[in-house]
Amino acid sequence: MFLPGEAFIMISQKISAALRIYESVWRWCMPFLRLNARMKEGFAERSAGSLPSADLWIQAASAGESFLAWSLMETLAPSRPIRVLVTTNTRQGLDILDRAIAAVSKTNPLITAACAYFPFDRPSIMEKAVACVEPRLMVLLETEIWPGLLAALKKNGRKTILVNGRLTPKSLKRYLLWPSFWKALGPDRILAISNDDARRLASLFGPERVETMPNIKFDRLQTKTDISDNPLKKWLPGDSPFLVLGSVREPEEDAIGLIIQKVRSQAPGTVIGLFPRHMHRISAWEQRLNRLNIPWRLRSTLENGSAQAGTVILWDSFGELNHAYALAAAVFVGGSLAPLGGQNFLEPMIHGIIPVIGPFWDNFAWVGDDVFKQGLAIKTADGNAVAGELVRQLNHPASCPSRRRAAARYMEEKKGGSIKACRIIEAYLHA
Repeated sequence: MFLPGEAFIMISQKISAALRIYESVWRWCMPFLRLNARMKEGFAERSAGSLPSADLWIQAASAGESFLAWSLMETLAPSRPIRVLVTTNTRQGLDILDRAIAAVSKTNPLITAACAYFPFDRPSIMEKAVACVEPRLMVLLETEIWPGLLAALKKNGRKTILVNGRLTPKSLKRYLLWPSFWKALGPDRILAISNDDARRLASLFGPERVETMPNIKFDRLQTKTDISDNPLKKWLPGDSPFLVLGSVREPEEDAIGLIIQKVRSQAPGTVIGLFPRHMHRISAWEQRLNRLNIPWRLRSTLENGSAQAGTVILWDSFGELNHAYALAAAVFVGGSLAPLGGQNFLEPMIHGIIPVIGPFWDNFAWVGDDVFKQGLAIKTADGNAVAGELVRQLNHPASCPSRRRAAARYMEEKKGGSIKACRIIEAYLHA
């Protein structure tokens, strides 16, 4: 066990004063947070700070980070039994962690895990939480830099690692308003997902703490596919190319309407699968397609027969986008024609497709520019360029196997983040 005096870092009077102000702000905000639709679930748990004790505490903000925590738990190979606590801020994150814990408990008897809502970062609550958990090691995922938590960990002599760390230039400017505060409270070790992130994190916390690691998100990508039993195949005419417009978001709907018109004009006979990102946009798309005089039918009606060439299939069923990618001749991935961060364009790559996206892909910047340099995906400037590239692919179809192998090789070469992080975590736990 760590003794508070062993790793205690004296916090200056200015930082102590800042934490007291931070405490006051939280005290003032708490009644309003109780009224928040997202925060009121688990409010008592979040505000109590009463958590089970654990050797390893992992904080995973939401769904994406919860999957990263899953990867860590299934990769950990402790030499003796350990207790793991994983906290998250959202209901979706808890649901994922419940599944992760059930899976890990079946494969690794040395790990006993539990999950809970992450406490509010009010310093007094976090001091109680750290005292309850008494972790040998705290693992923060990606951008989970909480001053109340970090201060409580430092005061109690607990070691902290930031894993899969990233920091945007915009966030760095905000943190650098008071660099000494963050350097005093920062993690003991930082594993960044890129050289650029490492440089930014080093400028904030100090270069001696920072190194790079492969992004754990690559570890979760499946690079082997089997479409032999694809349930959608029977509803698509075999002699017509199939275009998928995936995860389309509301702010880009005007551009998508123009893309559909251009594709129908220059690649006639194409069956277009239109996948709105949110189901409540189905009725709006019905009205738009009617105004444009474009024939369409709902995916749910395909039970009564296959789609006709030149038809738009408006997808009103969940969970079938990956199946559609596997049958596509060309793919556009949405959220990228408006500043929305982009949606996942890696899934179609796995099926040998060269996905087309717009200029906005911030949510997937972790993939790296190499994916475009190697021709595994295509980034365009606007909707007109998207339409032109889709028409080119539809009119000049290419063989998939070599592209599938290239995409799999690209992703496999970038895996290994979970293993590197877990070996470092184990070394801290068993020191």
